[in-house]
Amino acid sequence: MGTCLILLGLLSICSLCFSQECAPELIENVDFPGSDITVLHSLDARHCQQLCTEHPSCLFFSFLRHDYTRDNRNFFCYLKSTPSREPNVRTPVQGITSGFSLKNCPSKLECAQELIENVDFPGTDINILYSPDARHCQQLCTEHPSCLFFSFLRHDWTRDNRNFFCYLKSTPSLKPNVRTPVQGITSGFSLKNCPSKLEQPCQSQLYQNVDFPGADYKSFFTSSVEECQKVCTQDPHCRFFAFMNGVYTPENTRYRCFLKHSWSVPRSPVIKKEVGAVSGFSHKLQMTQYFGTVCQGKIFLNTDIRGHDIDNLPAASAEHCQALCTDKPSCTYFSYNRGDFQCYLKGNPSVMVTSTNAVTTSGIPVHFCQMDNSWLQVSHEGVNFQGSDLRSELMDDPDKCQRTCTTDPLCQFYTYFHESYPNPDFRRRCYLKRVITAPAPPKVIKLNNIVSGFSLKNWV
Repeated sequence: MGTCLILLGLLSICSLCFSQECAPELIENVDFPGSDITVLHSLDARHCQQLCTEHPSCLFFSFLRHDYTRDNRNFFCYLKSTPSREPNVRTPVQGITSGFSLKNCPSKLECAQELIENVDFPGTDINILYSPDARHCQQLCTEHPSCLFFSFLRHDWTRDNRNFFCYLKSTPSLKPNVRTPVQGITSGFSLKNCPSKLEQPCQSQLYQNVDFPGADYKSFFTSSVEECQKVCTQDPHCRFFAFMNGVYTPENTRYRCFLKHSWSVPRSPVIKKEVGAVSGFSHKLQMTQYFGTVCQGKIFLNTDIRGHDIDNLPAASAEHCQALCTDKPSCTYFSYNRGDFQCYLKGNPSVMVTSTNAVTTSGIPVHFCQMDNSWLQVSHEGVNFQGSDLRSELMDDPDKCQRTCTTDPLCQFYTYFHESYPNPDFRRRCYLKRVITAPAPPKVIKLNNIVSGFSLKNWV
């Protein structure tokens, strides 16, 4: 009898140890019946898991998906707990996803700056971009809101033609599922948890026999790649460049320097009206510095400039739209529709024909001065910046959300949901957000007798 009690005690201890391990995986079509401590509404199983993680007593959960058909309890999130710290029963049920709290998972990865040569982190891709080297790929991963680690296919990758591919990755466990030795691949981790490494680095390296095709806005002939890089550094729009050296063919384009652009002003993927939401920007937002002198741009209220569109994208205000126009080399003026938050960038250096429009504000970009950034101080009530979430936290008011975004070196903009927001799962929650604003060539390829590189504006 004593032996049985000892064995039962050991089993109980082992069960406790097992349940305290990090278990981020979702279990599809399985219910953990009973042991409910509260019922909430949730958008999906991952959100339900987050609610369980943040509830002080929840250890595991069951979520009734959109395809649950036994009754009308779709999107119910049942938070659960037991003295044994694990479900008493696991029952197969179609339309239910269950899982465990992430309380015992590491809240974040440690700072890991080192690059891991000839190792792949296969799978779990969230985006594919181009980079000339692994450090640049690491910077893109750091600035992407969801990226935790990456794998970069170097110039010496030979299995196919995917040289310079930068694979951004993420997992619920915050670490790679697999590490596989592969020649020609360098892998590593985001620097989000390395406070001293969050500023955009100066990328001074020149890449021989490498081209950054596309994104050109100006070209000229010059004597050397050093002169090409110097002009790029001094030009306010230039983020990177390509130079055709003295033996490039065809001969008639030798010594030609191409200046290239990518966005330095943050762009929210979706901006929409939403009662109970308030959004804004970090007050310390870093953008490309044009000149030391600050100036006011020209704004035309209730005015539209029709035609000559070269791009349109969401903007929070006419001033945000003006900043986007100032950032884009080919933009000569803009029109901003306040009704749908659309910013229309336009390119015509010859004529500008205006007309009256009650919901449109138009304007001209600034030149030879630094745009006044007072628009960053404005909060937008009833506006939701959707997507690009770094993380979310419960907070008492939008002012604290704004201060948190401003003090976080990664945060560029935010959305806060008031206590009055219709969906209770979002109430008093602050979402910190960002997008990639590092210089990002649209493509990187091998090409003989071309030298490419980046502006040295960030040189310290």
